Amino acid sequence: MEAEHGSFFTNPETWVTFAFLFVVIFGGYKVVKAISAALDKRAGKISNELDEAQRLREEAQELLAKYQAKQREALKEADEIRAHAKSEADRMLVNAKAELEASLKRREQQAMDRISNLEAQAVAEVRAHVAEIATQATLAMVTKNVTGAKADELVDSAISEIKGRLN
Repeated sequence: MEAEHGSFFTNPETWVTFAFLFVVIFGGYKVVKAISAALDKRAGKISNELDEAQRLREEAQELLAKYQAKQREALKEADEIRAHAKSEADRMLVNAKAELEASLKRREQQAMDRISNLEAQAVAEVRAHVAEIATQATLAMVTKNVTGAKADELVDSAISEIKGRLN
C-alpha cells in the first residue's frame, strides 16, 4: 500500500498517526498532569481529613477519660453521701431511742407521782370519812347513854381523841 500513496513521509496516514500521537502524548501529559494534580490535591485533602479525624479521636478519648474520671468521682461521692446519710440515720435512731426511753421514764415517774398523790388523797379522804363516822357513832352512842353536861364533855373529849389519832 505504500506504493499507492507514495513514501512514508508523504503518506497522509503517517501524518495523522504522528498528529494523533503528538496530541495524545502532549495532551495526555497535560491530562495526566491535571489528573495527577487532582489526585495529589485529593490525597492532601484526605491526609488533612485523616489528621483531623486523628485529632478529633484523641480529643474524644481525652473527653471520655475525663468523663470516666468524673463518673468515678461522682460514684465515690455518692458512696460517701450514702455512708454519711446512713451514719446520720443511725445516729438519729440512737438519739430517738434515747429520747423515747427518757420520755417513757418521765411519763412513768409522772404516773407514779400521780398514783402516789391520788393514794395519799384517798387515804386522807378515807381517814376523814372514818373520823366523821366515828364521831357520829360516838355522838350517837353517848347521846343514847349519857345525857346533860357529862355527855357534852365526853363528846368533845372523844372528838379530840379521834382527831389526834387520825392526824
